[in-house]
Amino acid sequence: MLQMVIATVLMMVLFFGIGFILNMLMKTTWFPLYAFIALVIGIIIYGYMGSSSFLSSDESFTIVDVIPAIGGLVGAILSGSAIKALRVRGFKMF
Repeated sequence: MLQMVIATVLMMVLFFGIGFILNMLMKTTWFPLYAFIALVIGIIIYGYMGSSSFLSSDESFTIVDVIPAIGGLVGAILSGSAIKALRVRGFKMF
């Protein structure tokens, strides 16, 4: 249980940091959110390929796998919101 909480916070901070830096460099607001969605779609497509894939077996994703991913999604959304709020207040990044 403790590892799941730590992993969730770590994924949120990781996606927030990477998303914030990407938003500053690419001057887009919601790119990390789109990248996260593309990553999830890629995992789903890869998971259903082949007969011995991890999504088609009984050992599919559990709640312990999904909650840190949701934490990463929250971090990506927060990074876009933070950049948007900073730009509204007049801060220019790169």
